Amino acid sequence: MSQVTALIGLGNPGAEYDATRHNAGFWLVDAIARSAHTELRPEKKFLGLYAKARVGDHELHLLNPTTFMNRSGAAVAALAQFFKLAPENLLVAHDELDLPPGQARYKTGGGHGGHNGLRDIISALGNQKQFHRVRIGIGHPGEARQVTHYVLGRPGKAEQEAIDNALHECQATLPFALDGDWAKAMNRLHSVK
Repeated sequence: MSQVTALIGLGNPGAEYDATRHNAGFWLVDAIARSAHTELRPEKKFLGLYAKARVGDHELHLLNPTTFMNRSGAAVAALAQFFKLAPENLLVAHDELDLPPGQARYKTGGGHGGHNGLRDIISALGNQKQFHRVRIGIGHPGEARQVTHYVLGRPGKAEQEAIDNALHECQATLPFALDGDWAKAMNRLHSVK
């Protein structure tokens, strides 16, 4: 399996979206940047906030696109083209309705599952789906028509704590994923209740 060399968080830019569930991918990238003592800075050529971080023995490109969720693909494609990265080199962090808060899962390939950020990335990569994902559970509001309002809403205190715990576990397992030891990364992350 190809080496992951870039972590891209999905979310929406702007203060009004900072604390919303849809920004869970941004939260993970922000946390990785903080723990690596680096700062995400605006980078026009990547249409987002970018930093290079050292995680364990690995150099990792960090990117939070500032294009809005449904246009994330342009930023991901720009980063991939500039650094000559294949889809297999990318790990995309995103919110996941189908997992409860407090859970996260690694996944490689597959469709977009209705997630507009993933849909746009798949399209921008020429319909290549073989990038890695880290799916951060935010839960589901129960009805499809409530989804937009829900993902753009803020989690309650207990829910936020559960999401933060999942983000902590994502950080703890990331070195295994970067080493290519997906079994170990998944085993630990997927066993968190």
